[in-house]
Amino acid sequence: MSHNKAARGGASSKGKKPNKSGGEEKREDVLQAVLIADSFQPRFEPFSVEKPRCLLPLANTPLIEYTLEFLAMNGVQEVFVYCGTHHEQIERYIHDSRWSPTSRSCPFSSLEFVRVADARSIGDFLRDLDKRNIIDGDFILVHGDLVANISLDGALAAHRARREANRDSCMTMVLREAGDEEHNTKTKGVTPAFIIDPNAKRCLHYEEITPFQTDRYVTLDPTVLESREAEARTDLIDAEIDICTPDVLALWSESFDYELPRANFLHGVLKDWELNGKMVHTEIINEGYSARASNLQMYDAISQDVLSGWTYPFTPECNIFPGQTYRLRGDNTYQEDDVEVAPGSQVLDSILGKDTHIGEKSSISDSIIGRSCRIGSHVRIVDSFLWDGATIHDGAVVEHSIVAERGVVGKKAYVHEGSLVSYGVHVSDETDVKPATLISLLSHNGQPLSTQPEVVGPQGKGALFSNPEDDDADPEDPSVLQKSIIFSLEGLDIETSSVSTLADDDYMSDDESGPISPSASQPTSRSRLSSFASDDSGAPSFSTFHSDAVHGLLDVLRGTSGNFESEKLEFMSLRLANNASDGAMRKAVATAFVRRAVELVNAESEPLEPVKAAKQVLTLQEGASEFVMDVGVGDHSTAEQIEFALAVQKACANSAKFIDVAKAGNLLAAMLQQMYDLDILEEEGILGWWEDDRGKEDGQMAGVREKSHALVEWLENADEESEEDDDDDDE
Repeated sequence: MSHNKAARGGASSKGKKPNKSGGEEKREDVLQAVLIADSFQPRFEPFSVEKPRCLLPLANTPLIEYTLEFLAMNGVQEVFVYCGTHHEQIERYIHDSRWSPTSRSCPFSSLEFVRVADARSIGDFLRDLDKRNIIDGDFILVHGDLVANISLDGALAAHRARREANRDSCMTMVLREAGDEEHNTKTKGVTPAFIIDPNAKRCLHYEEITPFQTDRYVTLDPTVLESREAEARTDLIDAEIDICTPDVLALWSESFDYELPRANFLHGVLKDWELNGKMVHTEIINEGYSARASNLQMYDAISQDVLSGWTYPFTPECNIFPGQTYRLRGDNTYQEDDVEVAPGSQVLDSILGKDTHIGEKSSISDSIIGRSCRIGSHVRIVDSFLWDGATIHDGAVVEHSIVAERGVVGKKAYVHEGSLVSYGVHVSDETDVKPATLISLLSHNGQPLSTQPEVVGPQGKGALFSNPEDDDADPEDPSVLQKSIIFSLEGLDIETSSVSTLADDDYMSDDESGPISPSASQPTSRSRLSSFASDDSGAPSFSTFHSDAVHGLLDVLRGTSGNFESEKLEFMSLRLANNASDGAMRKAVATAFVRRAVELVNAESEPLEPVKAAKQVLTLQEGASEFVMDVGVGDHSTAEQIEFALAVQKACANSAKFIDVAKAGNLLAAMLQQMYDLDILEEEGILGWWEDDRGKEDGQMAGVREKSHALVEWLENADEESEEDDDDDDE
């Protein structure tokens, strides 16, 4: 099939196969996929003004490469790519790649592009697809920003079996169970809430919950639950991988107001199931990886997951994408060929693209650097992304930001966190780019902008980027929470109480994507809900225990209600009601005390140093230290002390996303010192914790641990002096 045939402008001449004996069976063996390459959302502006999201680099590889690899590994044979803006760039990229149908290495029997000139939403695409009659049977619906390594064999088999048993089974959503393992891809700003019949694997209701809501409950039609068991699931990661029948397209066509696959289509179809008679099922997997780079926060999270190996085999060292030559060089850093790192420079937990040069005494950590980048001497780059051809001159600093292709940051310039420096922008020497600044050469409609020296400096090139539609946007539209690379509720009119009901207070849990309250005045952000089922559900839940326990402790620590004597009774009642383990108790106590200390460190007025914050959190409220000793440590054995010290370390490590690692390490050392002074932890407990391998794990755990080295040395020396004194007494 020729590539040019793909640019379909009107109704296709290709119709469905006639239902002859054997003919339909033959077509059913052909697995088709529809790839949506336009999101119709401005979340990647200003970059998406010049290049479509699916061609933006994630870990130095265009996003669409991950999506096409996923389809190929799952045996897809025919692909239809729906393009919107920048369709010519996408078509050119595919034409010049191994995915072109004219290429011998293309795994697909056909790949066609479909253009819809007047499309304004994903719904317009799918209604157009229904008109074309080019879908013969089951097809996989995905987006061009998908990164996934899961096998669909089981989901496809289950879908076909259900379809065979009941023709009204029209769609299967492939969802990933979040579990307890560390990953960053739990959504922020919007929590997808699924009501599922666990026996039939049928989705009964769908709703999206946001921090702007005043409560955490959803309204259900009672008939939905008749004669059914139901689970409320808000711990699922939805990468929008759907196995569909042609009936799905007919449902889209019946409702012209549907624009979004989940908030509109899924919610509406489930709500009207008695009218349409269609059923939607789920396949929940607990192995493998799947996520969409649907906004900059997810882009950041998935990039870190690629670096950490969660997306294997779509990781740097596998070099599965043509032309890549990555090798692991130590310190969890992957380098391609012809990379030069000058003496005295340090590169940690990063990816370096081909022909990139780094000058002397520079520091790069947790960052992804593209090809042919030039980084000067004494440069510091943290949690950031440099795309191909970016230049960072001597003495410059880039923190948690993106510098696009051909972007230049001048000498001793400072690009603060959350900033987006678009294509070809020049930031002058010694220019301070304020946090969350968007700089571009082009306006939202692609017109050149006049340079603003007050933004980019006297010799710079670029101007503030803005989209007029943002001014007209609903202030309670959850999309406003997903426009920045950094998730924050600061400055929004959200009551703390309403956010707390939504919050997963396991923000310092093993899931590093969980949020943290940066200051006492800023509400807690949310990574996921554990449950929003009715209060009489009767199902004990670790997440429910953890959330309620941490809330209660924080209220006492902040002095807003209660005391530790009454809180101890409440805490133990919660434990019994939820059958919480000793480990869950330790974790809740460590989380609450470290969280309060972080609030004191990050207070907007009169912030405290870690040493003072640790002392205040353990001594200001009467009974605090006794509570930690009795409930957090327990029987006070050395083993229990080690476990609690590890819990505190883990809480401090997970707080390092919101205070720098050094400060988080100082806080850990201060907490341990205070607990030693207050006889909560003994010398043997701290020294045993220091030797425990669990505290030496790579990443933030090791990063915060090092600051306690001085305390450990002091304890060891004190122990030696004590032994010498004992020897003298014996003599």
